[in-house]
Amino acid sequence: MSKIVVALGGNALGESPKEQLELVKGTAQSLVGLINKGYEVVISHGNGPQVGSINLGLNYAAEHEQGPPFPFPECGAMSQAYIGYQMQESLLNELHTLGINKEVVTLVTQVEVASDDPAFQHPTKPIGLFYTEEQADKIELDSIETLIKHGTLVIAAGGGGIPVVKEQGRYQGVDAVIDKDKTSALLAAHLQSDQLMILTAVDYVYINYGKDNQEGLSDVTVDDMKEYIADNQFAKGSMLPKVEAALQFIEKNPKGSVLITSLSGLDDALEGKIGTRITK
Repeated sequence: MSKIVVALGGNALGESPKEQLELVKGTAQSLVGLINKGYEVVISHGNGPQVGSINLGLNYAAEHEQGPPFPFPECGAMSQAYIGYQMQESLLNELHTLGINKEVVTLVTQVEVASDDPAFQHPTKPIGLFYTEEQADKIELDSIETLIKHGTLVIAAGGGGIPVVKEQGRYQGVDAVIDKDKTSALLAAHLQSDQLMILTAVDYVYINYGKDNQEGLSDVTVDDMKEYIADNQFAKGSMLPKVEAALQFIEKNPKGSVLITSLSGLDDALEGKIGTRITK
């Protein structure tokens, strides 16, 4: 049975709980379609807009003496639960509609990062920062693997995971956001997945993006993508970390492949009509 880790982009999940729920319902149909074909699926997701809204709302309440301030790691945990809840509900409904008896579990996931990471001083995303796969050297894999072995559909490492550092043998949350694509690549590699799917807001990875000669990439190799990176074809904090995550996954799993496409176009991508496929 092939394993697939699917990473849903936070920006592709809409700008409100209502909009997100409608988008997730459509995505659930595609993902359950994969399960129905016999694939083992693990789902991850971004949380940039969502954790920002949670943090902003709680800070506003605290500033107006309507509640206590909440640290950023706790806001990250709230976003994992909020997004995971809507995904879990939609997936369960779709599974039950098709008569598939399968549990769905959302895991609040911590990811260990390096406390001296220079990225703390040079954030590149609207909220927080991202780490390389080597720096994000620990994910709560045992729980995820145990659930998979028991046939459970797992939602994990939401928002890239809650960043924690280990000091004197104890974990402590830090104010940061880990890039979800790189955490998903790390998760997929450790689970020895056959494929990593990164779902975002566009149908392809593009070169010359926004220009008259814009071109969507279909089937490309790792070497092709390295050349495009050297040519500064991909924007930092946007498509570049997705491409880097794809290359890191294939580096650890040379037989694996990566599909990058839009959340709304997943069905077409699975039929080979759209999407960027990266292989060794």
